[in-house]
Amino acid sequence: MSTLTVSGKTIEEAIQKGLTELKVTKEQVTVRVIEEPSRGFFGLIGARPAKVELVLKQSASESAPRVTEERVKVSSITETVASSAVLDAGKVHEAADSLEHRSLDIQEAKDGKNVTSALQEAQQFVAEVARTMGLNVDVTVNKKRDHYLFDIAGEDLGLIIGRRGQTLDSLQYLTNLVANRYSDQHLRIILDAEQFRDRRRQTLESLAERLANKVIRTRKEVVLEPMSPQERKIIHAKLQDHSKVKTYSKGEEPNRRIVITLK
Repeated sequence: MSTLTVSGKTIEEAIQKGLTELKVTKEQVTVRVIEEPSRGFFGLIGARPAKVELVLKQSASESAPRVTEERVKVSSITETVASSAVLDAGKVHEAADSLEHRSLDIQEAKDGKNVTSALQEAQQFVAEVARTMGLNVDVTVNKKRDHYLFDIAGEDLGLIIGRRGQTLDSLQYLTNLVANRYSDQHLRIILDAEQFRDRRRQTLESLAERLANKVIRTRKEVVLEPMSPQERKIIHAKLQDHSKVKTYSKGEEPNRRIVITLK
């Protein structure tokens, strides 16, 4: 069998490039996802393309089975955590060791995927990562209008929140990866602990007002530090109806910044 490894901005793009190069249809190959794409996150997880492996089947008659199973080690996810400077390196290595025995059985067909089991896997992932950090937590799942809220309760949650919520955001990113490996529909999960999200929103809104006044007073634009898309959205929303200033974003992820300037 012929094997081809291809990269692309998305998994779908990589697969299509491979099919074009091999001059075959998707039914004639077995697809294995080697690496998920990432645009980078807070400068902690580097940007990288999707990478897939296409294995040409021996004959057309062998192309009937359309479902292939992959076993993705949870350790591969914790290795991604290890690339983050937010989580304590020693704790991350402990996480990789303790989760090594677990694996995620993934089916490419939608039939075998279930939202409930996806949420349960993601919930367990958060609890186990917290445990390797020395934290005993409870994770409650609540359905919201456009997302699922994972509310983390326990003691010493400052460690899992991190500076300005960066650890919480990194864990949230990985939790979404875990959940969406199981689900046939896209799941959006928000992690929260000790009502950090509300407190952070209030902090950002106050910052937006204060900097808007500074721009008006000095008549000079202000460039904020890099923020996540969610935090930039809070700043934009707060000042979108302001009579004297406007906002826009510049730069590329993960260093994209908001600029506040006079109208």
